[in-house]
Amino acid sequence: MRDLARAWPDVEPATKYDGSPVLKCHKCFMAGMAVPPTAEPDTLVVRIDPEARQWLLDEAGDTYYLTEFHQRHPVVLVRLTRIDREALRDLLAMARRATLRKAGRSAG
Repeated sequence: MRDLARAWPDVEPATKYDGSPVLKCHKCFMAGMAVPPTAEPDTLVVRIDPEARQWLLDEAGDTYYLTEFHQRHPVVLVRLTRIDREALRDLLAMARRATLRKAGRSAG
């Protein structure tokens, strides 16, 4: 995840309050490891626009999912064992765009 994010100068690795790794864009959460028991093991939580989230859930429900806790947030959960590097890169690009909008910035 961190290697893929190095493609964007405005994305930086950080650590969440519980010590788990996250990616931030302009100091806003972009992606990070989900913490059980709110999610399955080996799950990434990624900021996403609601329309894109629904499309991902509809098209690849074996890879992407939500828990009751995560439904109220603009995120999608990703089973890392089910996603390849190229799809993860594309997903992180979508997460970056969503995070830039939240931060009031434009993609450059």
